[in-house]
Amino acid sequence: MKQLVTNILFATDLSANSSHALRHAASIAQATKAQIHVLHVNEPISDDAKITMEMFILNEETRKTALSRRHEMVRKVLAERQAKFWARFEGGDAKIREQVTSVEVTDGHPAEVILRRSVELGCDLIVLGAHDHGFSHTFLGTVAKRVLRRSKIPTLIVPNPDEA
Repeated sequence: MKQLVTNILFATDLSANSSHALRHAASIAQATKAQIHVLHVNEPISDDAKITMEMFILNEETRKTALSRRHEMVRKVLAERQAKFWARFEGGDAKIREQVTSVEVTDGHPAEVILRRSVELGCDLIVLGAHDHGFSHTFLGTVAKRVLRRSKIPTLIVPNPDEA
């Protein structure tokens, strides 16, 4: 029988529940020897936020720097959370980390980017954490519904263990 899962796209909103969802993605990857691709999508800045920045940050170069620092901060938080998550594994389980083949932070509309990257990376499974009040309050609500509705591959939504 052909192996069904060879590439897993783990989409994170950087909330506390993301670690719980990553544990499921890692478990599946360990069982199937699949590669894990970690993805975080920064939602576009709203028009209100842009106007506020223009009102309070008059220098255009400073505004550009602030926007690029946003990306840097998300990358830093993602790296810290990944390091903390993988530090819990010992022995043979620690080798699962070697199955993480890419970590990406990008801008766009999360559902669109998740679906596009799942195709581009040749993923067989998408793993998302259920809604948790983290950086992106709408992650499960709108994003997961859109991903579930339009995905052509299996999608696993991992519920928040605190809410179960």
